[in-house]
Amino acid sequence: MSELPPSPEKILQHTLQGHAAAAALGAAATHSLFTHIDRGAATAAEIAGAAAISLRGAQALLDAVVALGLVHVADGRYTNSEEASFYLVEGKPAYLGAQAKLVLSPFGRGFANIADVARTGVPTFEHTADVSDNPFWEELVLAIVPLALPVAHALIERVGFAKMTSPSMLDIGGGSGVFAAVLLESNATATATQLDWPAVNRIGERFVARRGVASRFKTIDGDFHSTDFGEGLYDVIIYSNIAHQESPADNVAVFRKGKRALKPGGVFVISDFVLNDDRTSTHPWTGIFHTIMLLQSKAGAAWRQADYRSWLGEAGFANVTFSPTATPSTLILAK
Repeated sequence: MSELPPSPEKILQHTLQGHAAAAALGAAATHSLFTHIDRGAATAAEIAGAAAISLRGAQALLDAVVALGLVHVADGRYTNSEEASFYLVEGKPAYLGAQAKLVLSPFGRGFANIADVARTGVPTFEHTADVSDNPFWEELVLAIVPLALPVAHALIERVGFAKMTSPSMLDIGGGSGVFAAVLLESNATATATQLDWPAVNRIGERFVARRGVASRFKTIDGDFHSTDFGEGLYDVIIYSNIAHQESPADNVAVFRKGKRALKPGGVFVISDFVLNDDRTSTHPWTGIFHTIMLLQSKAGAAWRQADYRSWLGEAGFANVTFSPTATPSTLILAK
Protein backbone atom coordinates (compact mmCIF):
# COMPACT_ATOMS: atom_id res chain seq x y z
CA MET A 1 0.00 0.00 0.00
CA SER A 2 1.54 3.32 -1.09
CA GLU A 3 1.94 6.15 1.37
CA LEU A 4 -0.18 9.25 1.03
CA PRO A 5 1.68 12.14 -0.63
CA PRO A 6 2.49 15.19 1.49
CA SER A 7 -0.05 18.00 1.46
CA PRO A 8 0.58 20.62 -1.26
CA GLU A 9 -0.90 23.38 0.91
CA LYS A 10 2.44 24.90 1.91
CA ILE A 11 3.30 25.30 -1.77
CA LEU A 12 -0.14 26.45 -2.88
CA GLN A 13 -0.10 29.22 -0.27
CA HIS A 14 2.89 30.73 -2.06
CA THR A 15 1.82 30.30 -5.69
CA LEU A 16 -0.88 32.27 -7.52
CA GLN A 17 -3.12 31.78 -4.48
CA GLY A 18 -0.73 33.73 -2.26
CA HIS A 19 -0.13 36.43 -4.87
CA ALA A 20 -3.87 36.91 -5.39
CA ALA A 21 -4.47 37.10 -1.65
CA ALA A 22 -1.83 39.82 -1.19
CA ALA A 23 -3.16 41.78 -4.17
CA ALA A 24 -6.75 41.54 -2.94
CA LEU A 25 -5.75 42.74 0.53
CA GLY A 26 -3.82 45.61 -1.04
CA ALA A 27 -6.84 46.60 -3.14
CA ALA A 28 -9.17 46.35 -0.12
CA ALA A 29 -6.83 48.66 1.81
CA THR A 30 -6.52 51.02 -1.17
CA HIS A 31 -10.29 51.42 -1.26
CA SER A 32 -10.52 51.66 2.55
CA LEU A 33 -12.97 48.78 2.84
CA PHE A 34 -12.02 48.01 6.44
CA THR A 35 -12.39 51.67 7.39
CA HIS A 36 -15.83 51.91 5.80
CA ILE A 37 -16.94 48.76 7.61
CA ASP A 38 -15.63 50.21 10.88
CA ARG A 39 -17.69 53.33 10.25
CA GLY A 40 -20.91 51.38 9.77
CA ALA A 41 -21.17 50.30 6.14
CA ALA A 42 -22.40 46.72 6.43
CA THR A 43 -23.73 45.34 3.15
CA ALA A 44 -21.78 44.94 -0.07
CA ALA A 45 -23.84 47.74 -1.63
CA GLU A 46 -23.20 50.08 1.30
CA ILE A 47 -19.48 49.32 1.28
CA ALA A 48 -19.28 49.81 -2.50
CA GLY A 49 -21.06 53.14 -2.18
CA ALA A 50 -18.85 54.36 0.65
CA ALA A 51 -15.71 53.33 -1.26
CA ALA A 52 -17.00 54.72 -4.59
CA ILE A 53 -16.24 51.46 -6.40
CA SER A 54 -18.38 49.06 -8.40
CA LEU A 55 -20.62 46.60 -6.59
CA ARG A 56 -18.97 43.79 -8.58
CA GLY A 57 -15.53 44.90 -7.45
CA ALA A 58 -16.56 45.33 -3.83
CA GLN A 59 -18.13 41.88 -3.73
CA ALA A 60 -15.00 40.23 -5.15
CA LEU A 61 -12.76 41.96 -2.62
CA LEU A 62 -15.14 41.19 0.24
CA ASP A 63 -15.23 37.51 -0.72
CA ALA A 64 -11.43 37.50 -0.68
CA VAL A 65 -10.98 39.18 2.71
CA VAL A 66 -13.69 36.95 4.19
CA ALA A 67 -11.74 33.94 2.92
CA LEU A 68 -8.61 35.38 4.54
CA GLY A 69 -10.43 35.64 7.87
CA LEU A 70 -10.07 39.42 8.01
CA VAL A 71 -13.78 40.15 7.62
CA HIS A 72 -16.79 38.16 8.85
CA VAL A 73 -20.14 37.92 7.06
CA ALA A 74 -23.54 36.90 8.44
CA ASP A 75 -26.88 37.40 6.71
CA GLY A 76 -25.21 39.55 4.06
CA ARG A 77 -23.71 41.97 6.58
CA TYR A 78 -19.98 42.41 7.04
CA THR A 79 -17.92 43.12 10.17
CA ASN A 80 -14.18 43.44 10.66
CA SER A 81 -12.24 40.74 12.43
CA GLU A 82 -10.32 41.72 15.55
CA GLU A 83 -7.10 41.91 13.50
CA ALA A 84 -8.64 44.03 10.77
CA SER A 85 -10.18 46.39 13.31
CA PHE A 86 -6.82 46.85 15.03
CA TYR A 87 -4.45 46.97 12.03
CA LEU A 88 -6.43 47.91 8.91
CA VAL A 89 -8.65 50.83 9.91
CA GLU A 90 -7.18 54.14 8.81
CA GLY A 91 -6.26 56.55 11.57
CA LYS A 92 -5.54 53.90 14.18
CA PRO A 93 -2.00 53.88 15.64
CA ALA A 94 -1.13 50.37 14.44
CA TYR A 95 -2.47 50.85 10.90
CA LEU A 96 -0.79 48.39 8.50
CA GLY A 97 -2.85 49.22 5.43
CA ALA A 98 0.09 51.11 3.96
CA GLN A 99 2.07 47.86 4.11
CA ALA A 100 -0.75 46.02 2.35
CA LYS A 101 -0.80 48.59 -0.44
CA LEU A 102 2.90 48.11 -1.22
CA VAL A 103 2.16 44.98 -3.24
CA LEU A 104 0.34 47.19 -5.78
CA SER A 105 3.09 49.84 -5.93
CA PRO A 106 6.11 49.83 -8.26
CA PHE A 107 7.94 48.31 -5.29
CA GLY A 108 5.62 45.30 -5.24
CA ARG A 109 5.29 44.96 -8.98
CA GLY A 110 9.06 44.60 -9.17
CA PHE A 111 8.70 40.98 -8.07
CA ALA A 112 7.52 40.15 -11.58
CA ASN A 113 11.19 40.55 -12.61
CA ILE A 114 12.74 38.47 -9.85
CA ALA A 115 13.68 35.53 -12.08
CA ASP A 116 15.60 37.82 -14.42
CA VAL A 117 17.24 39.71 -11.55
CA ALA A 118 18.26 36.43 -9.92
CA ARG A 119 19.99 35.45 -13.15
CA THR A 120 21.97 38.69 -13.45
CA GLY A 121 22.21 39.85 -9.83
CA VAL A 122 21.48 43.39 -11.05
CA PRO A 123 18.27 45.18 -9.99
CA THR A 124 16.02 46.63 -12.67
CA PHE A 125 13.82 48.77 -10.40
CA GLU A 126 14.07 52.40 -11.53
CA HIS A 127 14.57 53.70 -7.97
CA THR A 128 16.93 51.49 -6.01
CA ALA A 129 17.53 51.92 -2.30
CA ASP A 130 20.44 54.32 -2.77
CA VAL A 131 18.61 56.94 -4.84
CA SER A 132 17.88 60.08 -2.84
CA ASP A 133 15.00 61.43 -4.91
CA ASN A 134 12.99 58.22 -4.84
CA PRO A 135 9.34 59.40 -4.64
CA PHE A 136 8.54 56.12 -2.93
CA TRP A 137 10.39 57.04 0.29
CA GLU A 138 7.52 58.93 1.89
CA GLU A 139 5.18 56.00 1.29
CA LEU A 140 7.72 53.48 2.58
CA VAL A 141 9.01 55.21 5.72
CA LEU A 142 5.49 55.81 7.01
CA ALA A 143 4.36 52.29 6.09
CA ILE A 144 6.94 50.72 8.40
CA VAL A 145 6.13 52.88 11.45
CA PRO A 146 3.80 50.31 13.10
CA LEU A 147 6.48 47.65 12.75
CA ALA A 148 9.20 49.93 14.13
CA LEU A 149 7.25 51.03 17.21
CA PRO A 150 7.68 47.79 19.22
CA VAL A 151 11.37 47.66 18.27
CA ALA A 152 11.88 51.22 19.51
CA HIS A 153 10.20 50.36 22.81
CA ALA A 154 12.36 47.23 23.11
CA LEU A 155 15.46 49.36 22.56
CA ILE A 156 14.50 51.63 25.47
CA GLU A 157 14.47 48.60 27.76
CA ARG A 158 17.65 47.00 26.40
CA VAL A 159 19.83 50.09 26.82
CA GLY A 160 18.05 51.66 29.81
CA PHE A 161 17.41 54.83 27.85
CA ALA A 162 14.62 56.11 30.08
CA LYS A 163 16.99 56.21 33.08
CA MET A 164 19.88 58.00 31.33
CA THR A 165 20.72 61.57 32.30
CA SER A 166 20.39 63.99 29.37
CA PRO A 167 21.22 61.38 26.73
CA SER A 168 21.93 62.47 23.16
CA MET A 169 20.89 60.26 20.28
CA LEU A 170 21.76 60.14 16.58
CA ASP A 171 19.51 58.25 14.16
CA ILE A 172 21.33 57.51 10.90
CA GLY A 173 18.82 57.39 8.05
CA GLY A 174 16.02 57.88 10.57
CA GLY A 175 13.22 58.13 8.02
CA SER A 176 9.87 58.71 9.73
CA GLY A 177 11.51 59.78 13.01
CA VAL A 178 9.77 56.99 14.90
CA PHE A 179 12.83 55.95 16.93
CA ALA A 180 13.57 59.53 17.91
CA ALA A 181 9.95 60.17 18.89
CA VAL A 182 9.62 57.08 21.05
CA LEU A 183 12.97 57.57 22.79
CA LEU A 184 12.29 61.27 23.42
CA GLU A 185 8.91 60.39 24.92
CA SER A 186 10.60 57.97 27.30
CA ASN A 187 13.10 60.50 28.65
CA ALA A 188 12.24 64.18 29.09
CA THR A 189 15.95 65.11 29.30
CA ALA A 190 16.93 63.47 26.01
CA THR A 191 17.76 65.12 22.68
CA ALA A 192 17.74 63.50 19.26
CA THR A 193 19.31 64.21 15.87
CA GLN A 194 18.28 62.58 12.63
CA LEU A 195 20.55 62.38 9.59
CA ASP A 196 18.76 61.75 6.31
CA TRP A 197 17.98 63.23 2.92
CA PRO A 198 16.14 66.58 3.10
CA ALA A 199 12.79 65.29 1.82
CA VAL A 200 12.83 62.41 4.28
CA ASN A 201 13.83 64.65 7.20
CA ARG A 202 10.75 66.76 6.55
CA ILE A 203 8.67 63.61 7.07
CA GLY A 204 10.51 62.96 10.34
CA GLU A 205 9.95 66.51 11.53
CA ARG A 206 6.20 66.23 10.96
CA PHE A 207 6.00 62.85 12.69
CA VAL A 208 7.97 63.99 15.74
CA ALA A 209 5.91 67.20 15.95
CA ARG A 210 2.71 65.17 16.05
CA ARG A 211 4.12 63.26 19.01
CA GLY A 212 4.78 66.53 20.85
CA VAL A 213 8.59 66.28 21.22
CA ALA A 214 9.77 68.48 18.33
CA SER A 215 11.56 70.94 20.63
CA ARG A 216 14.23 68.32 21.41
CA PHE A 217 14.60 67.03 17.84
CA LYS A 218 16.79 68.36 15.05
CA THR A 219 17.78 67.12 11.62
CA ILE A 220 20.92 67.09 9.51
CA ASP A 221 20.25 67.06 5.78
CA GLY A 222 22.77 64.85 4.04
CA ASP A 223 23.87 61.47 2.78
CA PHE A 224 25.21 59.34 5.64
CA HIS A 225 27.86 57.88 3.33
CA SER A 226 29.60 61.25 3.03
CA THR A 227 28.41 63.22 6.06
CA ASP A 228 30.68 63.31 9.10
CA PHE A 229 29.00 62.25 12.35
CA GLY A 230 31.35 64.21 14.59
CA GLU A 231 33.41 62.95 17.52
CA GLY A 232 32.25 61.98 21.02
CA LEU A 233 28.80 63.53 20.65
CA TYR A 234 26.24 60.81 21.28
CA ASP A 235 25.26 58.32 23.95
CA VAL A 236 23.20 56.23 21.53
CA ILE A 237 23.52 55.92 17.77
CA ILE A 238 20.84 54.05 15.82
CA TYR A 239 21.25 52.45 12.40
CA SER A 240 17.83 50.92 11.75
CA ASN A 241 16.84 49.05 8.59
CA ILE A 242 19.80 50.49 6.70
CA ALA A 243 22.52 47.83 6.85
CA HIS A 244 20.53 45.46 4.65
CA GLN A 245 20.68 47.87 1.69
CA GLU A 246 24.42 48.54 2.02
CA SER A 247 27.53 46.68 0.87
CA PRO A 248 29.92 45.21 3.46
CA ALA A 249 32.46 47.99 2.80
CA ASP A 250 29.84 50.73 3.20
CA ASN A 251 28.58 49.23 6.45
CA VAL A 252 32.10 49.08 7.88
CA ALA A 253 32.65 52.73 6.91
CA VAL A 254 29.45 53.78 8.72
CA PHE A 255 30.34 51.69 11.79
CA ARG A 256 33.75 53.37 11.99
CA LYS A 257 32.21 56.82 11.86
CA GLY A 258 29.67 55.72 14.45
CA LYS A 259 32.36 54.46 16.79
CA ARG A 260 34.14 57.80 16.58
CA ALA A 261 30.92 59.74 17.19
CA LEU A 262 30.00 57.87 20.38
CA LYS A 263 30.74 59.20 23.82
CA PRO A 264 32.77 56.90 26.09
CA GLY A 265 30.45 54.11 27.18
CA GLY A 266 27.98 54.87 24.39
CA VAL A 267 26.18 52.19 22.40
CA PHE A 268 25.82 51.74 18.65
CA VAL A 269 22.48 50.09 17.87
CA ILE A 270 21.60 48.24 14.67
CA SER A 271 18.05 47.08 14.02
CA ASP A 272 17.64 44.76 11.09
CA PHE A 273 16.49 41.37 9.80
CA VAL A 274 19.44 39.14 10.73
CA LEU A 275 20.13 35.60 9.57
CA ASN A 276 21.77 33.00 11.78
CA ASP A 277 25.32 32.06 10.83
CA ASP A 278 24.06 28.91 9.03
CA ARG A 279 21.68 31.11 6.98
CA THR A 280 18.57 29.89 8.83
CA SER A 281 16.29 32.39 10.55
CA THR A 282 14.01 32.52 13.56
CA HIS A 283 11.35 34.30 11.49
CA PRO A 284 10.59 33.40 7.84
CA TRP A 285 10.48 37.08 6.88
CA THR A 286 14.25 37.38 7.31
CA GLY A 287 15.05 34.89 4.57
CA ILE A 288 12.26 36.17 2.32
CA PHE A 289 13.49 39.73 2.81
CA HIS A 290 16.73 38.86 1.04
CA THR A 291 14.76 38.70 -2.22
CA ILE A 292 13.61 42.30 -1.70
CA MET A 293 17.22 43.40 -1.39
CA LEU A 294 18.04 41.48 -4.55
CA LEU A 295 15.40 43.52 -6.34
CA GLN A 296 15.83 46.88 -4.63
CA SER A 297 19.54 47.33 -3.94
CA LYS A 298 22.81 47.05 -5.79
CA ALA A 299 24.73 45.20 -3.09
CA GLY A 300 22.36 44.68 -0.14
CA ALA A 301 21.27 41.43 1.49
CA ALA A 302 19.89 39.89 4.62
CA TRP A 303 23.20 39.67 6.50
CA ARG A 304 24.28 37.03 9.04
CA GLN A 305 25.25 37.54 12.65
CA ALA A 306 28.78 36.59 11.61
CA ASP A 307 28.85 39.45 9.11
CA TYR A 308 27.90 41.99 11.77
CA ARG A 309 30.40 40.60 14.27
CA SER A 310 33.16 40.86 11.68
CA TRP A 311 32.27 44.35 10.49
CA LEU A 312 31.75 45.80 13.97
CA GLY A 313 35.00 44.25 15.16
CA GLU A 314 36.80 45.80 12.21
CA ALA A 315 35.29 49.16 13.18
CA GLY A 316 36.65 48.89 16.72
CA PHE A 317 33.72 47.55 18.72
CA ALA A 318 34.83 44.92 21.23
CA ASN A 319 31.44 43.91 22.65
CA VAL A 320 28.63 42.87 20.27
CA THR A 321 25.36 41.29 21.43
CA PHE A 322 22.29 40.16 19.48
CA SER A 323 18.91 40.72 21.07
CA PRO A 324 15.72 39.36 19.41
CA THR A 325 12.49 41.33 19.59
CA ALA A 326 8.82 40.39 19.34
CA THR A 327 9.05 41.33 15.64
CA PRO A 328 11.22 39.92 12.81
CA SER A 329 13.84 42.55 13.72
CA THR A 330 16.93 41.84 15.81
CA LEU A 331 18.63 44.54 17.88
CA ILE A 332 22.43 44.47 17.70
CA LEU A 333 24.15 46.37 20.51
CA ALA A 334 27.81 47.26 20.01
CA LYS A 335 30.19 48.96 22.44
